[in-house]
Amino acid sequence: MKFSWRELPTPFFVLAPMEDVTDTVFRQIVAKHGAPDVYITEFTNTDALCSKGEENALQRLRFSEKERPIIAQIWGIHPKEYYEAAQKIVKLGFDGIDINMGCPQRDVIKNGACAALIKNHALTKEILGATRDGAEGLPLSVKTRIGYSKVETEDWIGFLLEQHLDALTIHARTVREMSAVPAHWGEVKTTVLLRDKKQVGTVIVGNGDVADKKDGRGKAAKTGADGIMIGRGIFHNLFAFREDSDVWHNLPLLEKLTILKQHVTLYKSTWGARKNFPVLKKFFKIYINGFENASAIRMQFMATSTPDEAIALADQLLA
Repeated sequence: MKFSWRELPTPFFVLAPMEDVTDTVFRQIVAKHGAPDVYITEFTNTDALCSKGEENALQRLRFSEKERPIIAQIWGIHPKEYYEAAQKIVKLGFDGIDINMGCPQRDVIKNGACAALIKNHALTKEILGATRDGAEGLPLSVKTRIGYSKVETEDWIGFLLEQHLDALTIHARTVREMSAVPAHWGEVKTTVLLRDKKQVGTVIVGNGDVADKKDGRGKAAKTGADGIMIGRGIFHNLFAFREDSDVWHNLPLLEKLTILKQHVTLYKSTWGARKNFPVLKKFFKIYINGFENASAIRMQFMATSTPDEAIALADQLLA
């Protein structure tokens, strides 16, 4: 059955795309222990997807059937590459395409991509048109911020709402604010009101400082958002998408170690030597946290240098 943002339950929940975090391995771990309603890949460069080195880029778009519905997120500046990338995404079997127009990383925006598009409505319109042409009917969505140097919801978000998007995710901060200030959830409500005023069918997803499902439901109720995206909250609570998410904070060490071992084992079998082991270490704090001697045990895992060493340490502690 074809995926539709509009047919999801309200409010629905989405795992945010996060660089070097939400690869297929982590998404499968989340799916097993507390699945969201929608998954989004790490953001993938359209130029890379359309180059001779596309094999490396395609690793970022690897997924399993356990991760559906799965949306491919892409970024770039050339409409032609967006069209070609969209065609490849269709062939790969994704359920939708999302365009990153919110990443504030300096090396990305200096080339006019991602959040820099907030200041370039003409190019944004070209990119959306090219992607839609290549997507062959796949749902098209955008993830963005509420402005560049200041809040520009009426101007920027209003413009996007006129582009016939299937869904629009609002990270409720400006580019300049990065993640240094609390998210402006009032601007998510403003977006919903703008959407209704313009009488368009775009589904609105709110993002920023969402701890778990309970917190997300409250934010959805206050703003009218159709969906809620959780990003960094998953680092504090692997069960963030579960109704009983509080269980995570009292989960015994042995159970958390068991999940950690599952994660490392799947990472090893999925990536082998194709990914550097240190990328995996950022996840250790998710599992080794909230109990006596957590810091000391976490340091032991940080001292490992291969998946096999980490698995052996987990086995030793489990024993």
